[in-house]
Amino acid sequence: MMQIAIDASRTTVAKVTGTERYALELIRGIIQLNTEHNITLYFRDTPPPTLFPPSERVIYRVIPFRRAWTHMRFAAAIWQDRPDVTFVPAHTLPFLFPGKAIVTVHDLGYKFFPQAHPFKQRVYLDMTTRYSARRATLIFADSQATANDLTQLYGISADKIRVVYPGVTPPEINAVDVVKKYNLPERYFLFIGTLQPRKNIKRIVQAYAQYRANTPTPVGLVLAGGKGWLYDPAWVEGVPGVHLTGYIDEADKGALYQGAIGLVFPTLYEGFGFPVVEAMHCGTPVLASNTSSLPELVGDAGLLVDPHNISEIAAGMAQLEAMPHVKPTHQLAKFTWEQAAQQALEGFEYV
Repeated sequence: MMQIAIDASRTTVAKVTGTERYALELIRGIIQLNTEHNITLYFRDTPPPTLFPPSERVIYRVIPFRRAWTHMRFAAAIWQDRPDVTFVPAHTLPFLFPGKAIVTVHDLGYKFFPQAHPFKQRVYLDMTTRYSARRATLIFADSQATANDLTQLYGISADKIRVVYPGVTPPEINAVDVVKKYNLPERYFLFIGTLQPRKNIKRIVQAYAQYRANTPTPVGLVLAGGKGWLYDPAWVEGVPGVHLTGYIDEADKGALYQGAIGLVFPTLYEGFGFPVVEAMHCGTPVLASNTSSLPELVGDAGLLVDPHNISEIAAGMAQLEAMPHVKPTHQLAKFTWEQAAQQALEGFEYV
């Protein structure tokens, strides 16, 4: 029997991103599978009583602190409690703490697209990820692509890294008329995500314009998501058929995927591209990049293109129109929270 400490501080934040969702769902899965070990969850804010499933083997510790919570309050608690292993599901281990540790590294996008991050944030990400990867006894990587990046960019031994794919919860497909709600065309390609340079929006729109010029009855292009850091309005100016929705209600995503001719996601870098797997859950054909983690996710269940080749993306869009809506269950079986939680528990025991 082990004493396991888990940083659960990301599970109570107000604005949930992929990292927060990962922490929440993985910890839930670990609690449900665990029958043997004692787990202490550490929070900065008081969690709702139903946030995690009840378990006699789980203790909550709420240790409020405004700044540097990880490096001061969480670290102090680990010094006091002395667990057998400490798990941080989001990049950053405390600078000084005792014992063995596991950390999840989601991606190293800041190394490939430094301009996409403010300078101070980029320096902090680089410093803390480099330190955490070296300090950890074991690293969970969201994909083999991220594992390879850790080895190539930080010199981390491949033996120290385990690929643990996040689970992807199938989007709920509610009876909402997304065409009417978001003023969309009846037939459309879909991109979903933050509109920023790393997402390759400029080339996606250029490829769509090329596709449109060569197609007698073209479908629309829906860019669903908020405008991110370094968004450029010139990306979409003068191109008919492009529709910007702004932020999408989470409850509408399933209907948006299901209604699309296909997902167009030839982005430049993804540690793990959740929209690709979400679209596959809805049976929506996928066009994605042949780089970073996306080939791992798509497998043989979609189209892979060079994200720098506009003509190749345009040809892929034409191919998407002819593809049937089919759910690739063989590929989706790789991405479940139960499987991720089982691999995490095995990692704790290994350490």
